[in-house]
Amino acid sequence: MEFDVLIVGGGPAGLAAAIRLKQVAPEATVCLVEKGSELGAHILSGAVLEPRALDELLPDWREDPPALATPAGDDRFMLLTATRAFKLPTPPQMNNHGNYIVSLGNVCRWLGAKAEALGVEIYPGFAASETIVEDGQVKGVVAGVMGIKKDGSKGADYQPGMELRATYTLFAEGCRGSLTKQLFERYKLREGVAPQTFALGMKELWEIPKEKHTPGLVWHSTGWPLSSDTYGGSWLYMLGENLVSIGFVVGLDYPNPWLSPFDEFQRFKTHPEVRKMLEGGKRVAYGARALNEGGVQAVPKLVFPGGMLIGDTAGFLNVPKIKGTHTSMKSGMVAAEAVAAALASEQRPPVLESYPEALKQSWVWSELQGVRNIRPGFAKYGLWGGLLNAALDTYVFRGKAPWTWNHHQDHETLKKASEATRITYPKPDGVLTFDRLSSVFLSNTNHEEDQPAHLKLRDPDRWKAVNWDQFRSPESRYCPAAVYEAVGPEAERELKGTPDAEATGSGAAVEAGDAAARLVINAQNCVHCKTCDIKDPTQNIDWATPEGGGGPNYIGGM
Repeated sequence: MEFDVLIVGGGPAGLAAAIRLKQVAPEATVCLVEKGSELGAHILSGAVLEPRALDELLPDWREDPPALATPAGDDRFMLLTATRAFKLPTPPQMNNHGNYIVSLGNVCRWLGAKAEALGVEIYPGFAASETIVEDGQVKGVVAGVMGIKKDGSKGADYQPGMELRATYTLFAEGCRGSLTKQLFERYKLREGVAPQTFALGMKELWEIPKEKHTPGLVWHSTGWPLSSDTYGGSWLYMLGENLVSIGFVVGLDYPNPWLSPFDEFQRFKTHPEVRKMLEGGKRVAYGARALNEGGVQAVPKLVFPGGMLIGDTAGFLNVPKIKGTHTSMKSGMVAAEAVAAALASEQRPPVLESYPEALKQSWVWSELQGVRNIRPGFAKYGLWGGLLNAALDTYVFRGKAPWTWNHHQDHETLKKASEATRITYPKPDGVLTFDRLSSVFLSNTNHEEDQPAHLKLRDPDRWKAVNWDQFRSPESRYCPAAVYEAVGPEAERELKGTPDAEATGSGAAVEAGDAAARLVINAQNCVHCKTCDIKDPTQNIDWATPEGGGGPNYIGGM
């Protein structure tokens, strides 16, 4: 199938690009493919939506808003100790007046309906597994391969992938996109820019008693339970009539290999200030996703022959603002305008340099430029120095400091297990705190079990020599879905009483040298957060797209 434009990814950036294209080039043929079973199935965010880009894209959107759009009300920014909470001045970036608490999944479903009404062809459940490159130019993708069995043979329900070809292909895969990762290498898109740095965000959706519900409350915290050398914090947003979106973010540059972001999230909920907001409620959903936190200095080259990068696959998250939907949407809109102009020309140049040039003249670039040194300040100085630096950068330099700080690779920051303080987490109570497996159940995650594993070790022997011998299997702790297990007598002895002993007994064992300790990968549990692809100490874990429709299926409130 051939189109003028192909968009890979049905998140806010991809959908905004599709809508803008049909607005400015109504005759253009536009196709969008999404690996989730439906639009919004793999979308996970807080989310407080700043409507700036949406106002530009659909000025009358408030007359027909997406479901569960709740105007933001009271802002609270808290510093937590183990037992107390102190209200801090709300930084200007975190002022949410005029914003909306939303289900980002519902926003994507709503945007999808708008796009289809304009004539965009949308194919959910189509995982793009291969980029078509001919004579050095991207010509589209292969999507929708189905029915390949674990042994690589073709099953009874085998369907070959479809070649979706286009004059221009826009990649909107979100954080750590599998095809985007290959494009970085093929076209050297990351040369000359800072390394990308990431965080893991985990989220639960709760129903709480109405008498405890304050519609529009926007509550953030920093501090406990994380140590001062680990970047992170929380959110708690109240939307609808009785829903609470509660989440926890941990920067993946943390140094302690014994740290478990999932268990830090569970422990966070036991804080007296948080507990009192959730007591009497019920957890109804769970999910996790990696986030780009590198800022403007880590944005790669955005264009290459036949294609471009838009949205969070390029890294447009505003970390101090804790928002990236508006910047991602705007990047898609700017890219669409560049594509429309190229389609209208006779030459149709393969590389659309007009897109990054226009983006640098937009409010996206100036917004990210103004906060570029805040996230690196926490990596450089820790919690207290980071807060001081953020205040100086915001109120004294006003984002115009004559320097730009760099980042480091997240996978290079772990200490050896023998050099780090071991962390023991309390057992979950099943009421306020939970284990990974019951959480994965609430994410509605499903994969066809008789398919090739989408999580692989590039060198199986390296796991024992590095991950186990030096770091005592950090992947079994940083994975928020119990995908990775270190098993065997040695592992049982070393890890007894730690949260990574959550055996399911159904994974495919990956032999890793000494039989005393080996790794089991339960790929069917994967919620597609990509943390393993990012944090593995030697980049030995490779995440690839599984069969279309596999993975989480987040409910409407997520």
